[in-house]
Amino acid sequence: MTILTDTPVAGIDDQPNNNNKLMIALDVDGTLVDHDGHMSPAVRSAAQAVVASGHNVMIATGRSLNATLPIIQQIGLERGYAVCCNGGVTLRLNPSLEKGYEIIHKATFDPAPALKALRERLPNAKYALEDEDGNFLSTERFQDASFGVESIGVDFQTMLDSTAVRVVVFSSENTSDEFNEAIKHIGLSGVTYSVGWTAWLDIAAEGVTKASALEALRHKLGTDLANTVAVGDGRNDIEMLTWAGRGVAMGQAPDEVIAVADEVTASVLDDGAAQVLRSLL
Repeated sequence: MTILTDTPVAGIDDQPNNNNKLMIALDVDGTLVDHDGHMSPAVRSAAQAVVASGHNVMIATGRSLNATLPIIQQIGLERGYAVCCNGGVTLRLNPSLEKGYEIIHKATFDPAPALKALRERLPNAKYALEDEDGNFLSTERFQDASFGVESIGVDFQTMLDSTAVRVVVFSSENTSDEFNEAIKHIGLSGVTYSVGWTAWLDIAAEGVTKASALEALRHKLGTDLANTVAVGDGRNDIEMLTWAGRGVAMGQAPDEVIAVADEVTASVLDDGAAQVLRSLL
């Protein structure tokens, strides 16, 4: 494994590629922004420079669409693609479109089996669900910045009857280890899930990850796998970092994330993403 410095990495642009561009996938929270949601000037300027250089830069985040759009704007990304909801939603960006974007893919699933199993094991947890129309339905006034919209309080049965793009579970009464143990005990099937830094769980349709959405875009763009770069810090980035030709973990990433990466950069507090981005210029 390589520890990344500011020295440019030679040769990555020399790989055979159908369009002579890199495909660069960037996580948001813990990568482009810190855990207070702040993007440093160094990261912003480096991201804007890479976007301006003509490479295929794209956001790949667990955030929902409306929470992703401000990040897209901050880095000056007007054309191309973005992956939201851990691969559940893919956007095409173009200023000629009415909203500046359109949804080109959405992976939905029936959340009822997973929700029932989770509720039985974690009765006091908070639950939120993004439906196919982009609304967030939630129990117990559950709200998070990653939703991007104000959640709508509903009863649990309404959530069971809904079609989901993303389900989020949070427990303030369990430690991260206790929460992890509970999820393992439940043995969720028919969905894809990842556990966050705290007692937080993200659920998507079966087989849907950031990597699955990015692979579809790679084929669409005609980019060689050797010319793909991904940067992330969370457990929901493991598949993406494994998929990429050059997978870079942030310095504060958990051990299991670092283990699958090709390189490790500095932490988000030390502008690690800026180091990676500058190495691509």
